[in-house]
Amino acid sequence: MPNIRSAKKRVLVTETKTMQNKIFKTSYKTACKKYEAAVEAGNKDEANALYAATIKKVDTAVTKGIIHKNTAARKKSRYTKMLAAM
Repeated sequence: MPNIRSAKKRVLVTETKTMQNKIFKTSYKTACKKYEAAVEAGNKDEANALYAATIKKVDTAVTKGIIHKNTAARKKSRYTKMLAAM
């Protein structure tokens, strides 16, 4: 345990930010899985609706530093190809 007041505060802030990052990463992964499931099922209407939400989550993940920008570009490209192939 830290003894210095600022170090104690950093521990609390780090715990809070870790939880926020975990919550966002989980919602990002869930959005991706839902979109991929809709494409696999061949449900074009649902896939169109989920596409925009998934792309938004991917972009936000890059902004928050959850994933690398090249990973995001690759995922967005693949998701677009999936939708076009339906």
